[in-house]
Amino acid sequence: MALEIAEITTILKEHQLLKHVVNNAKGDHQTITGVTYDSRHVETNDLFFCKGNFKPSYLETAQAKGASVYVAEQVYEQAQNMCGIVVTNVSKAMALIGAAYYDYPQNDLFIIAFTGTKGKTTSAYFTHHILNAVTKDQVALFSTIDRITGPKPEQEFKSDLTTPESLNLFHDMREAVDSGMHTLVMEVSSQAYLRNRVYGLHFDVGIFLNITPDHIGRNEHPTFENYLHCKLQLLVNSDICVINAQTAHFEEVYQAARATTDPDKIYLFKQANVPIETKVPMDIVFYNDQDNLRLTEIEIKSVSEKGAGLQIDGRYDLSMPGDYNQSNATSAILVAGLAGTTYAQMHDLLASVKVPGRMESITSKQHGVIYVDYAHNYASMNALLSFLRSQYPKGRMIVVVGSPGDKGISRRKGFGLALSAHADVAVLTADDPGFEDPKAIIEEIDQHIDHQKVQVKKVVDRYEAIKTAITMAKANDVVVLAAKGEDPYQKVKGVDTPWPTDTKVAKDVLKGLA
Repeated sequence: MALEIAEITTILKEHQLLKHVVNNAKGDHQTITGVTYDSRHVETNDLFFCKGNFKPSYLETAQAKGASVYVAEQVYEQAQNMCGIVVTNVSKAMALIGAAYYDYPQNDLFIIAFTGTKGKTTSAYFTHHILNAVTKDQVALFSTIDRITGPKPEQEFKSDLTTPESLNLFHDMREAVDSGMHTLVMEVSSQAYLRNRVYGLHFDVGIFLNITPDHIGRNEHPTFENYLHCKLQLLVNSDICVINAQTAHFEEVYQAARATTDPDKIYLFKQANVPIETKVPMDIVFYNDQDNLRLTEIEIKSVSEKGAGLQIDGRYDLSMPGDYNQSNATSAILVAGLAGTTYAQMHDLLASVKVPGRMESITSKQHGVIYVDYAHNYASMNALLSFLRSQYPKGRMIVVVGSPGDKGISRRKGFGLALSAHADVAVLTADDPGFEDPKAIIEEIDQHIDHQKVQVKKVVDRYEAIKTAITMAKANDVVVLAAKGEDPYQKVKGVDTPWPTDTKVAKDVLKGLA
C-alpha cells in the first residue's frame, strides 16, 4: 500500500483541512509506504502524524528512523529533511489519510455500529454471535473487550480502546476484508467522535441504545450537551437508524436521526406496556415473559409494517438475565433482521452467547455467589444491583468498586447513589487510578454514600479488597466485583500494570479460604 503527496493533499483540500506544504523537494509524486503516529514503529518512507500528547522529540525519532513526511498543525524546523504537510486538524487528517492508505476497507463491509452509555458491548456481542453463526464466521467485531479481524486464533485479541484510533481502525478493517469478513459489528464511543477517530466514516446501521450523564470531566466531555452531541453523530452518519425509544432525551435523539435519514429507515423499539412520552409510532416491542437467574425469555412483536418485514417475531431464550439485557438483546435481534436474518435462523442462538466480564458468576458453599461485571457508571451499576437484589432478597449485597482516575469524574457520585440504593456493604478500592491518588477517589465516592444504609470499608489494594469482601460473605450473600470485568491491567501513573482479572482473583481467594 502506498500514497503520493498529490493524493494526500487532494484529500485534505476536499475537506478544507490543508494549510500548506513545506520542504516538498521531491515533488507531489513522492510516495509514502507506511502511516503511523507512534515514533517507535516508524519505518523508512513512512508518513508520521504529530498528534495527541505530541513532543518534538517524537518527530526527531521518526526522522532518524527514516520517516519522509510528517503531518502536523504547525511547521517543525528541526525536520528540514522531511516534507511537512500542515493542516488545521491533525486527527481529522489522520482519519482521512488512514482510510485512503488502507484503500477504503469500509466500502467492502456492512458496518453495524452501537452507541450508548451502557449496553454497547453486550449488544455488539449478541449481534456478532447471531450473524457469525448464520454466516459461518464472516463477521468481524471491534468491541471494548475484544477485536476479531478474522477466523484465525491470532486474529482475536484484547482491545485497548472501545473505538480504536483511526489508523488502527482502518488497519483492522483492511485485515478483516482481506480475511474474508463481509460484516463488521463495532462499538462507537462518544470519545470516538470527540477525538475524530471515526471522522468521515459512514455506517450502514447505527444503533442508539441510551444516554445518561457520564464521561464528563476535565479530560473528557466538558458538558452533558457535548456528550449528547457526540453520541448523536452516529445517527447522523448512518444509512439506517435504530433507536431504543426508552432512552432519555428521546425527542432530541429521534430528531437527530430525522435530520439525515428517511423516516422509513428509522426503527424504534421499546419494552411493551412501558409508557413513554412520545407519539412517534414504534416498530418493535418486546415482552418480558420470564426473567430470573435460571431463565430469561423475551417475546418480540412487530407493531408496524416495516417492523413486520424483518420477520423476527417470536420467543427467544437469553443466556444473560436482567431487563437491561433484554433491551440489548432486542436491539441485536432487530439489527440481525436488518442484515437479513430471520426468526427461524436465530431464535435459539442467544441462549448460548457469553460476554466476557458481564454477569460472570462463581458459586461457593460458604461465601455466597460472586458476580463479576463491567458495570462502570451509575446507570449500569444501578441496573445490575437492582436486578441482583430482586434475585437474592434474603442475603446481604456486598459490592467491591472503585472509580478511574483522570476521567469519568461524575461516576464517583453515581456509584455512591447506586450503593446507597441497593448495597449492604461497600468495599471501596482502586480501579485504574491513573495519575490520581486512589485514596482521594475512594473518599470522593464515600461522600455520596448514605452511611445509615451502607457499611463502608476502604481497602486501596484491589486484591485485598476482593479478599475482604469474599471472606466476610456468608452462604446467602451476594458479592459483586464491579467495573473491571475482564480487564487484564490497572492503569497506574501512565503504566498498564498487569492485573490477573477480578475473576481470577476471586477464584484464588476462594481456593485459599477452602
